Amino acid sequence: MAPSEYTIRLQKGIRGGFTPPNPSAISTLIKSASESNIHISVAIRLPGTRTLQPQPPKILDSSDEETLRLVTELSNTLRDLPTESPPQSEDIYGLDTSIAWRSEDMEWCNGAPAGCDAGESLVKVDDDQISKFRRAVEIVEQLVQMGADC
Repeated sequence: MAPSEYTIRLQKGIRGGFTPPNPSAISTLIKSASESNIHISVAIRLPGTRTLQPQPPKILDSSDEETLRLVTELSNTLRDLPTESPPQSEDIYGLDTSIAWRSEDMEWCNGAPAGCDAGESLVKVDDDQISKFRRAVEIVEQLVQMGADC
C-alpha cells in the first residue's frame, strides 16, 4: 500500500569527477497527506546548456489505481535494494542515476562520488538488483509522464 505522504526525487547525472556532477534531469514528486494530488516538478538541461531549465509543473491523482500500484511497487522495490556504503562512495548500479525516497516509514537514497572523494563501496550489487533498480527508474519516469499539466 502506498504511504499517505512521500517525496520521490530522480536525478540523471550523479557522477562527479574533479567537479561536482552536472545533472541532465531532475524530477521531483511530492505527495502530502493533506492533498490527493502528487505535485511533479521537472528540470532538464538541454544539450549545449549549463543549467537545468524548469518545465511546466504537473499533477497526478494519487488515488488513481495505476498510480497507487506504481507507487507501491516503487516503495517495495526500493525497500529491498541496498545503497552504497559509505554513502556516495560509488555508483553501485552503474546508471549515473539516483533515486531518493522519503516517507514516514522509509528513507532510501543511492548516490555516487560528487568530486574528488571517489572510492569503492563495501556493498556490491548483482545483475538482479541492477534490473530492479532499472525498473524503479522506469516507474518514476512513468509517473512523471502520467502527470497532467497544471
